[in-house]
Amino acid sequence: MGDHQTMPELMGENDVVDLLLAQHALIRDLFDEVKKASPSERPEAFQRLVRLLAVHETAEEEIVHPYARHKIEDGDAVVDDRLAEENEAKQLLMEMDKAGTDDPRFAENLAVLRAAVTAHARSEERYEFTRLRAETNAAERRAMAVGVKAAEAMAPTHPHPGVESATKNLLVGTPVAMMDRARDVIRQAMGKQG
Repeated sequence: MGDHQTMPELMGENDVVDLLLAQHALIRDLFDEVKKASPSERPEAFQRLVRLLAVHETAEEEIVHPYARHKIEDGDAVVDDRLAEENEAKQLLMEMDKAGTDDPRFAENLAVLRAAVTAHARSEERYEFTRLRAETNAAERRAMAVGVKAAEAMAPTHPHPGVESATKNLLVGTPVAMMDRARDVIRQAMGKQG
């Protein structure tokens, strides 16, 4: 897999499946960072995790799921199962975001969220990504990657002096607000207005 720590390397991925797999790896890394962070570093690390999850789930909802519904056998059932998992994780994420990282239940909730997100990612990789790769060609996957990359640029996963402040205003607010903003960027990149 190589080291997927830095965004520029990720931006080199042109296959939507590779890109989303790389994001799954990054999400796992960010969960580790949040868990290990000191109390003073935790809010910022958690914010980065929230941003990446918002971008990642929105990209899947906007790009991958609609394609999977049409392209793979039993696509509707596969996608509906994934959406149910996403909703569960999204609810918890919103509650955690509201409560803040000082919340006494933060560590406990983080472990629950991590288990949910990890199980969801595994199901996607197994039931959706492998079949999507089989049913699409490289050009289709490249076209889908455009929207994922556009949104990903809004969610730096490492604090870079200067860069962080420049992008901070793009994804602020609640996870829902972030998802709405990511959805706009994805739709623009994919040429779907509205």
